[in-house]
Amino acid sequence: MRAVTIVDGDLCWNEHPDPVPGSGEVVVAVTAAGINGADMLQRKGFYPAPPGSPADIPGLEFSGTVLVNRPGSSRFAVGDRVMAICGGGGQAEQVVVPESALLPVPDGVDLVHAGGFPEVFSTAQDALITQAHLGTGDRVLISGGAGGVGTAAVQLARAAGAHVVATVRNQAFHGEVAALGADEVILPDQVGDFGPYDVSLELVGAPGVEAVLPHLATGARIVVIGVGAGAKAEVNLLALMGARATIGGSTLRARSIEDKAAVARLVEGFALALLAERAIHVPVAETFPMAEAAAPMTEKHREKPATKTRALRTTFFVATRGSPFRSSLAEKPDSMER
Repeated sequence: MRAVTIVDGDLCWNEHPDPVPGSGEVVVAVTAAGINGADMLQRKGFYPAPPGSPADIPGLEFSGTVLVNRPGSSRFAVGDRVMAICGGGGQAEQVVVPESALLPVPDGVDLVHAGGFPEVFSTAQDALITQAHLGTGDRVLISGGAGGVGTAAVQLARAAGAHVVATVRNQAFHGEVAALGADEVILPDQVGDFGPYDVSLELVGAPGVEAVLPHLATGARIVVIGVGAGAKAEVNLLALMGARATIGGSTLRARSIEDKAAVARLVEGFALALLAERAIHVPVAETFPMAEAAAPMTEKHREKPATKTRALRTTFFVATRGSPFRSSLAEKPDSMER
């Protein structure tokens, strides 16, 4: 098989041995794979793959069809349309994962959009619903609402019956984030005008935590899942104590097979059901051939406001109109130069 391969910080489209599944595992023929910030960090050597995942093939989420299954894998048959998160290796023609990690792709959802679903919606649901216990009537602050996880979180919070406030620095995207379900889309320096907040989902980092602390409702829950703007914050413990609030954090990539399977089943019961009902969707900003992964996986490209989410597609390049949202990667067709 061929795969996007990290070679001395560059991305190449290289040959690799076909993956061999063990007991309880399946091989998926990949159609599309999302691009996430973690992929760019891994390319720079800052976010290595966990043990058991390919060290040189990025890709934390993918969609495709089951190619091979082994004893212990009984739910999905060869040819079934599936998607999943993985520790790495998703940006390839084939990937091997435990069957327990797989989610079925609902009828009517194309595989390119499915390739951008697992990582961001699993992350958002785990943080908002499982960790923060977001419920009907809660006021939730989502920082960085125009990014991949942010757009997923806005939709899931709305579906959960919460009042959604999202911060977005670029005002050109406020209308699009509002259309996803945010009740208010604000600038980061307006956080104090729209509280108090029952839940704060922190996708940006330390500055967001410091900004929301004075504006928490009693019993508030802060969950940190992004630190791009800084990992160290000055915390006013008196404010935390006065609100009887809690601060927690969450990651998915390095969790055990059993933990990831548990997340998948919870996602299947909520976010995936919403996707099947067309109550939520995956906004795809652009698609790229997987062999051209180097283009979207650069800081220069990432900073372009219309490409918060990108994707690699099979035979052509597509850029959707002015979206700040997600992307996915897809396998390179045989007709293209190897």
